[in-house]
Amino acid sequence: MGDEAGGSTPATAPPGRSIWGWARLALGLAVLAGLVYWLGTGPFLAGLRLIDAPALAAALAIGVLTTVCAAWRWSLVAGGLGVRLPLPQAVAHCYRAVFLNATLPGGILGDVHRAVRHGREAGDVGRGIRAVVWERVAGQVVLVAVAVVLLFAFPSPVRPYLPVATAVAVAVLAGVLLAAWLLPESGASRWTRALGTAVADVRAGLLGRRTWAGVLVASALAVAGHLATFLVAARTAGSTAPLTLLLPLTLLALLAMGVPANVAGFGPREGVAAWAFAAAGLTAAEGVATATVYGALVLVASLPGAAVLLARRVRVPATV
Repeated sequence: MGDEAGGSTPATAPPGRSIWGWARLALGLAVLAGLVYWLGTGPFLAGLRLIDAPALAAALAIGVLTTVCAAWRWSLVAGGLGVRLPLPQAVAHCYRAVFLNATLPGGILGDVHRAVRHGREAGDVGRGIRAVVWERVAGQVVLVAVAVVLLFAFPSPVRPYLPVATAVAVAVLAGVLLAAWLLPESGASRWTRALGTAVADVRAGLLGRRTWAGVLVASALAVAGHLATFLVAARTAGSTAPLTLLLPLTLLALLAMGVPANVAGFGPREGVAAWAFAAAGLTAAEGVATATVYGALVLVASLPGAAVLLARRVRVPATV
C-alpha cells in the first residue's frame, strides 16, 4: 500500500513502486489472456448475459451489509489507534473505496485513497494508513480462518494440503500474538521501533478490550456477505451444483482476490475459479462464468460509492 492517493504524485514515486504496479497489472492481464486463449470469451459473456434484476437487487442488499461491516471494523480499529472515525463517515469512505477498487487496476487504490484521506482529515496520515492496513489484515485473518474450517468440513481440491497449510498459518498467527504480548514497545534500531509500533497497533487496534469482539463479528459478517454474493453469482451463471460443493470453491476464489494483481478486480479470481471448478468435477467455463458474474455484481453493489465520489468531488489516484 502506497501513498499515491492525495499524496506524492507519480513523478515523485520511487521507480521500484511504479515497476511493481505495472508488474501486478501485467500479471492480471496475463491471467485473463490465458483464460481467453484456453476457454474463449464465451464463459465471460455468457455469465454477464444471465444477470437479472433479482441478482442485482440481492447484490445491492448484501453490499450494504458487507460495506457497513467493513466500515464498522475500520471505525473500531481506528478508534483503538487513537484516530476518531464516526461510523457514517467510515461507511461513505468504504463505499467510495469499494467502487475505486472495482474500477481501477490493482484492486487496492480505493483503500489507499481512504487511508490517506482519513489520515489527513485526522491530522495523522501515518496512523490513518496503519488503521486501514490493520483492519484489512483483520478481515483477511478471519477469512482464512473461516476458509480453513469450511475447507476441512467439505470436500475440495485443496483438502489434502490443508493440514500442512493450517499448521503453518497457526504457527505464524501464534508468533504474531506472542510478539504482541512479549515484545518491548521501545528499542534503539529503526526496525525495532517499527516492529514495536506494529505490536502496539495490534494490541490497541485489534486485541483491545473494546475492539476485538466487534472486529471479529464485523469480519465474520463481511465474509458471510461475500460468500452469499458468490453463491448468488454461481446460481445466476447457471450452476446447479450443491451448496456443499460450491461453498469451498467460492472460498478459494475469495482467497485469490487477496492477490493485488488484477484488472478492475478481474484476474486471479477467475483463474482460481476456473481451476477449482474443473478440479472439483465441474467445468472451468462454469468457474469463469461464476467469477465474472461475481465481479459484475460487486461492481453494481459498489455504485453508491460512485455517488459519494461525485458528491464530494474527490481526487482519485491516477496510477498504481
